[in-house]
Amino acid sequence: MAMKNIVMRAAGARLLQRGGCSNAAALRGPARWSSSTQTGFTVSVTDDDMHDAPPPTMGDGGVTPFLGVKPADTSPALESCMVSPDAHPTWKLFRLLDEDGHLVEGASMPPSVSAEEWVRMYKAMVSQQEMDTIFYGSQRQGRVSFYMTATGEEAIHIGSAAALAFDDPVYAQYREAGVIMWRGFTKQQFADQCFSNVRDLGKGRQMPIHVGSSEHHFHTISSPLSTQIPQAVGAAYALKQEGRDNVAMCFFGEGAASEGDFHAALNFAGTLEVPIVFFCRNNGYAISTPTHEQYRGDGIASRAVGYGMHAIRVDGNDMAAVYAATKAARELAISNSCPVLIEAMTYRVGHHSTSDDSSRYRSIDEIKKWKEDVDPISRFRNYLEKEGLWSQDEDTQLRSDERLEVLKALEAAETAGKPSLEEMFTDVFDEKPAHLVEQEEAMLAHIAKYPDKY
Repeated sequence: MAMKNIVMRAAGARLLQRGGCSNAAALRGPARWSSSTQTGFTVSVTDDDMHDAPPPTMGDGGVTPFLGVKPADTSPALESCMVSPDAHPTWKLFRLLDEDGHLVEGASMPPSVSAEEWVRMYKAMVSQQEMDTIFYGSQRQGRVSFYMTATGEEAIHIGSAAALAFDDPVYAQYREAGVIMWRGFTKQQFADQCFSNVRDLGKGRQMPIHVGSSEHHFHTISSPLSTQIPQAVGAAYALKQEGRDNVAMCFFGEGAASEGDFHAALNFAGTLEVPIVFFCRNNGYAISTPTHEQYRGDGIASRAVGYGMHAIRVDGNDMAAVYAATKAARELAISNSCPVLIEAMTYRVGHHSTSDDSSRYRSIDEIKKWKEDVDPISRFRNYLEKEGLWSQDEDTQLRSDERLEVLKALEAAETAGKPSLEEMFTDVFDEKPAHLVEQEEAMLAHIAKYPDKY
């Protein structure tokens, strides 16, 4: 035959794949086409250069192999070829701790994490919760214009952040404040950003809690849904080209997974075989739209199969499980140069934002039940207390200290001056183009003409 490296193996054997992503689609890697017939053999083409290869000839079973699909037997029975979504198994949920903080049967904590580190991670969850509570209140007082909390989702942010390398680039949505907090972004920096003062790294040009910091390898958050997902794939491709031992980490909600950018990004990631971890927070609601109105499939993890990538569904309220899942996904993505999708199941206890009243589309009883029964912070505190690593007195003192630190940061941020108006026209171009120079001059002339208005 004209093609090189033809491999014949027993049916059911794994396709040859570059990088070893064993559940990847047949398109990935050298295995460009394959066929399985009733003769019991699988034919896999493993030639890296298929551009000028002639089409495959008819195989022993009388079936010409089709491009771009996995091997399968043929059948004249239409009903056997019509696959129902109910025929696929339900996706399992990875969990280490139950709702009361006990290790589930057969589980053990990740050995790479010390007792001191678990305590640090717990403190970070509390810190995020206290900051959210006070910043939310400051918006209600009219001190800042907008805010979004992560109440009920703290384990997702801290558990995943702790499993990453510090220089793994992060592309977040707008609820991942805990991720950059774990990397050292201070409460004062959060407060300065929310007040858009002179110390704000974004120079007052972003909505509150839309943070970003090159020092922390955290790309600036953008409000429009899903824009960060294809951008993260591009970053991952650059990491691959540079040969770095890093992944691009991309966060988004299940609502964002309904956007076209999500599907385009996953397809690019699969075909380009890039080291990226897609992290979906499935918290039950896309603003006011519940999941049963968003999709009909088995969550978001089930979509990974169609794009030829690994996936894991994890209990997002179990910080230990989130850490273990993220660490495993990161290692797989780097070692095999392939994308991995994580779906973290959780519940958004708070309103979508300060612009939302969630009581209009869900009951107070529903919120109360999730807050009391499945709270991630209470779950992990129970685990620490059972292990003798934490106490109620320590918890009371921690919360008091955190609240005081946040309040001091707010006071300092509120009294700081605002960025110069000239900053409206900086940081986009290396040299200001003529149209921006013209706009800036017009603005300054307007202010000079009406100084009592500004």
